[in-house]
Amino acid sequence: MKKLGFIGCGNMASAIIKGAVSSGFLSGGDIIVFDTDPAKTQKAAERFSVCLAASAEETAESAEVTVLAVKPQVFPAVLPEIKEALLKNGSALISIGAGKTLEYIGSFLSEKTAVVRVMPNINAKVGASMSAVCGSANAGKELVEFTIELCRSFGEAIQLPEEQFPLFGVISGCSPAFSFMYIDAMARAAVKYGMSKKDALKISAQAVLGSARTVLEDGSHPWELIDSVCSPGGTTIEGVAALEKSGFDAAVAGAVEAALEKDRKL
Repeated sequence: MKKLGFIGCGNMASAIIKGAVSSGFLSGGDIIVFDTDPAKTQKAAERFSVCLAASAEETAESAEVTVLAVKPQVFPAVLPEIKEALLKNGSALISIGAGKTLEYIGSFLSEKTAVVRVMPNINAKVGASMSAVCGSANAGKELVEFTIELCRSFGEAIQLPEEQFPLFGVISGCSPAFSFMYIDAMARAAVKYGMSKKDALKISAQAVLGSARTVLEDGSHPWELIDSVCSPGGTTIEGVAALEKSGFDAAVAGAVEAALEKDRKL
């Protein structure tokens, strides 16, 4: 069992801590937390019985693996502060900062410090994140596997080469917003025909949740599943044909392309 430190205790760090503790992957006593806002660390201590540190440096000194969970724009200030502590303690670093590459992070640290990059998504807050993981050249198999298992405590995880992170960021990080749009559009259409928005949202969201589970657990291709619910001359095929006519596939592909192009410009 590794001692895990968190520098930053915002929404994503809290979701990760919640998953790690509630799943039994770690206990609160295995987790050390620091944030510049004492209210956030106090809340974590009350909810999960974590240990508190007085500084980012103390966190890095006390933990075997430190999770950097601060906004990417403050990396240049925080990373030099913890550089020597990580080196002295032989600690590894996990970054959940969007858009900051292993090379960028490593430029602030000793070349001996192992770094793992993780990209979770908003669904971590309900234990259903999809996370991507990649490690620096000196990040050993044990560290990468530990990180994957940590991510699986608050959702699912996959190891990907870093060059695929921008695309992953779109289809995992942006797609929840697309899915929320679809759920709301379905609900608003139901309201048009007399159903309450509350009921329509619950029905639409549960249908999407169940459909996602079916894709993951059934093993069939999505179009096989589509065909299985499209009776000849029935209502479902009529709706599917209407979506195709309206350019549903092209609209989704266009959203992915637009988001990926924006990522390349950032």
